[in-house]
Amino acid sequence: MTLPYDKFAAVVVIPTVATVQRSRLRRWLARGSVRHIEGTAPLLKNVLAVLNLAYPESGLAALRMWGQTGDRPNVWLAAADPIYLEPRLDHLRLHALHGENMPSADLRFVFDALQATLASDNSDQRRYGFARIKGSGYVRAERPLATAQEPAASIDGGLPNEFMPAGDSSGSYRNLRSEVEMVLHDHEVNRRRAENGLPPVNSLWLWGGGYAPEQNTEPRPPLFASEPLLRGYWYSKTGVVADWPGSIAQCLDASVAGFVAVADMAEDDENAIAVETVLDELMTALSAKRVSEVVLLTGDGLAIRISPSDRWRIWRRQWPLQGTSGE
Repeated sequence: MTLPYDKFAAVVVIPTVATVQRSRLRRWLARGSVRHIEGTAPLLKNVLAVLNLAYPESGLAALRMWGQTGDRPNVWLAAADPIYLEPRLDHLRLHALHGENMPSADLRFVFDALQATLASDNSDQRRYGFARIKGSGYVRAERPLATAQEPAASIDGGLPNEFMPAGDSSGSYRNLRSEVEMVLHDHEVNRRRAENGLPPVNSLWLWGGGYAPEQNTEPRPPLFASEPLLRGYWYSKTGVVADWPGSIAQCLDASVAGFVAVADMAEDDENAIAVETVLDELMTALSAKRVSEVVLLTGDGLAIRISPSDRWRIWRRQWPLQGTSGE
C-alpha cells in the first residue's frame, strides 16, 4: 500500500476507527483496502512506507531531537528510553516506561543522576553526556557506538536480546548499559517509585544512534503533526512543518498537492466524536476531488486506503475491525 509522494493524497493518522458509529462512515471505510500493520513500528516508518520513501538507517535519535528543538544537532546521539527489565526464571522481559508509568519528575531525577555520575567519569575517554527534552531521553558520545534500531515501545513486553546490536561493535553498548544499570540500582528515585507502586527504572534502552543528516531539499507533502521524529525527518528535507490545526479543512487550505497529518486528539469521551468529524471531512474532500486518495493509519494497527473508485464496491459490507455489518 504505497503512494508516490507527489500524488494529491491525504495521509492521516488517527487514534482508532473501532469507535466509529455512523453507518455512512462505516460503509465508506469498509469499502477501502484494509491492511493490518504488524507490530508497533515507529510512526515515521509507517508513514514513509505509504509514501514509498526509504526509512533512515541511522540518526533517528538526532532526527527526533531536531523535531523537538527545530535545530539540527551536530553531535552523535542515541535515544535513551527509560525501561524496566523484569527478571524472569531464565530471561529478561522489557517494559517501556512512559505516560503515567514515567512522571516527568522521575525522568528528570534519572537523567540528572546519570549526568552527574557517568558524564564526569572520563576514564575511557568516551565522555558521555545525558540529557532529556520533555519526555525524551538522550545520550551523547564523542565516539559512536552500536545501538538498537527499534525504540522500547516497539519491544514493550518482549524479549530485548534479539533487538540488541551484535558483533564486536556492540561491546561499548553493553558496557554503557551496565554502567547505567549500576547507577540506577537502588537509586532513591526507584525507592520512591516502589512506594508509589511503580516499576523501577533499572535501565535505559539505547536506540537510533547516529548523526543528523545534512539538510537538503526534497519534495514532500506538508506535514501537520507534533510527533518529533516525523517533524525532524521533514525538517531534514526542508519540508513544510506545522502543528495539527484542528481540522482537515485547514490542512487542505494550506496544501497544494495533498498532505500528511497526525490528528492530535485527547484521550477522553469526546475522542470518538472527534474521529468521526475527521473522517467526515475526509470523505467530503474525496467526494469533492480535493484529494485523489485517502490513507488512514490508525492506533488499531490498520492501514486503510480509500479511492473514489471504491464507492462502486457495494458488495463489501464487513466492518474492517469487528467483522460486523457496515449497515
